[in-house]
Amino acid sequence: MKLAAFLLLAIATGAQAEGRVLRVPTRPDVSTTVYWEPVPGATATVLLMAGGRGGFGGMEGGRPGSANFLIRSIPHFVAQGMNVAALGRPSDRPDLDPYHRLSPEHAQDIRAVVARIRQESGQKVWLVGTSRGTTSAASGAIAIQDGSVAGLVLSSSITSQRDSGSVPLLGLAAIRVPVLVIHHERDACRHTLAHEVSFVMDGLRNAPAKKLVIAKGGAEPTGDECGPYHRHGYEGMEREAVESIAAFIRSPN
Repeated sequence: MKLAAFLLLAIATGAQAEGRVLRVPTRPDVSTTVYWEPVPGATATVLLMAGGRGGFGGMEGGRPGSANFLIRSIPHFVAQGMNVAALGRPSDRPDLDPYHRLSPEHAQDIRAVVARIRQESGQKVWLVGTSRGTTSAASGAIAIQDGSVAGLVLSSSITSQRDSGSVPLLGLAAIRVPVLVIHHERDACRHTLAHEVSFVMDGLRNAPAKKLVIAKGGAEPTGDECGPYHRHGYEGMEREAVESIAAFIRSPN
């Protein structure tokens, strides 16, 4: 799905986007941008964490314009009746590299953003990460133990144990909220090979509920195997992937 198709999707799934960009103070002299789009009568609130260099891109047609799977799927989350937040970048960094995603500073930024989004929504927050964003989301679920995180979704997780930010090496036993792990059966990105996703599931031994969804199908992939328009990014099956995520959020079992 390229940019033109994304804009058509935004039109088809809801007339005018009602979101805005917040600047949330997260550390002394540091603020972090967050895209926030509330939905009347929302059943859940999600905080989306993109992979790669992080962030949600520039605003296009009232919504973030990043090609990242989660960010370009914002209309699908809205259609599922969910408040949507998307994590941007802190003011003291040009990007979110793998090492920063493991840092106490990044955990503090996530903690402050969750608090602000919970204030806006009145709901606990689901942390939803994809690719490098799974390092951020899992780290956030480990760091935030005050009851403000409702659950965790890990999409196209960093599974390679030779990789900085490897999710299986993050101390997943500390996570005590429901967890959905979704992975395409033919994900060929060297950092997120599908046959290694069992390492993530094995580590979640204290999650009160956990589920593995193996995605199949989609459109013919294009570009890099770790890119947004390959199986790694659920090209051509974005709606189905979000439906699986939404089903677990509604009934975590």
